Amino acid sequence: MRTLYVKFIVITTGMMLISFILAFLISNTYYHKKIKPYNDEKNTKVALNIATFANEHPDSNLGAYLENISDVGYQLYLVDTLGYEHYFGEPFRNNSLPASTKERVLYGHIFHGILHYPRETFVTGFFANELRNTIGVPLEHNGKNYALFIRPDIKFLFKEMHVLFGWILLLAISLSIVMVLINTRYLIKPISTLTKATKCLANGNYNVELDSKRDDELGQLSQSFLQMARKLEQMEEMRKEFISNISHDIQSPLSNIKGYTNLLDHESISKEDRTQYVSIINSEIRRLSSLTKQLLLLASLDRNEDVMKKKWFNVSEQIKGLIRKHQWAISEKGLTLSYSLPDIEIMGDPSLLETVWDNLISNGIKYNVPDGSIEISIEQRGNSVFVTFVDTGLGMSKAEVERIFERFYRADTSRTRSVEGTGLGLSIVASIVKIHNGVITVKSTEKEGSTFIIELPVK
Repeated sequence: MRTLYVKFIVITTGMMLISFILAFLISNTYYHKKIKPYNDEKNTKVALNIATFANEHPDSNLGAYLENISDVGYQLYLVDTLGYEHYFGEPFRNNSLPASTKERVLYGHIFHGILHYPRETFVTGFFANELRNTIGVPLEHNGKNYALFIRPDIKFLFKEMHVLFGWILLLAISLSIVMVLINTRYLIKPISTLTKATKCLANGNYNVELDSKRDDELGQLSQSFLQMARKLEQMEEMRKEFISNISHDIQSPLSNIKGYTNLLDHESISKEDRTQYVSIINSEIRRLSSLTKQLLLLASLDRNEDVMKKKWFNVSEQIKGLIRKHQWAISEKGLTLSYSLPDIEIMGDPSLLETVWDNLISNGIKYNVPDGSIEISIEQRGNSVFVTFVDTGLGMSKAEVERIFERFYRADTSRTRSVEGTGLGLSIVASIVKIHNGVITVKSTEKEGSTFIIELPVK
């Protein structure tokens, strides 16, 4: 299996090669369409100027003149009506030229060999050192007719430059490959580090370090990975704490039940003690039953099961009913309860939301101070309903507020809690509010009290 490093190099090199081929094909097309006709026209003018000079100077030495022309970078071929041939300058690689072409030039026609040279994939029209890739013009000197064929001596003109261009091309390709290798390693290294960190995470080692200071997408990926690692570590700690707490909360009532059951075996115990022991056993059984029901409800909510049975109902009437239910506990603790509950209907699951209100009222009573107060209000703003619970209880620290919705978390172990307390109530509250697409907000100050605000959509 190829590594990302190798794949990146292969893909980048392939892109460079494809780009080079496309650039070459485009340049070749441009040569045939634009440069080739211009080159033919330019060399035709040069050939005609040479022929004109020869015609106007019949007493000059034609051979010496053409030899001088070849010395400045041209290849020339001269033929007369009798077929005598003369070459000047560098020899042609291919001297083949149809006799009909020579005759046409001798009779006054111009041969555009450069323009009509066969069109091929490569730019051969410029570099092909062939006699048919020339310009042919008629030439008259000292009363005698000739055909002069001429083309630039590419080897002479670019003797040094073609070496320079060759080195430039070679160095460009070599440096490009080296830069691709270096840049690829620079880009792939964070991913390799991330892969190692992922393996560490899979083995349960959450203490991973990554370079998250980069400003690019890899830096953002590293930051997201570190956040995920921290959350996984927190979840693992919560899982361990959850198992520990649930084991304790199950083991404690079972131990009590077993102990008091053993006491019931003794015939010497009085009727009053027997009644008390049975009452304690029933209380512990109710506690286990409550814990089991809450765990089943949380499991259903976690699995996003279709536990909701939505319908329109009056949330104010529902809360008033719960207040009447808890009236004896409020009076027993000497609390003052005030409320503002205008009639408001919402779409939701009445049974689940009743669990929310019941839990918050119970907590407001349980963790309140003697002669304290509880305020409950409902307000509709636009398409949302805000239900607020305010108490003058013990309050919580900022650290405790951040954890109160964790399962089995109890803000203060020194607080008095009922026998049936499980530490799952607020976790259930948060889950129910969430599946109703709502938001729960908590504000609390130690020794002053707490405020719970639940925002729910009307529909």
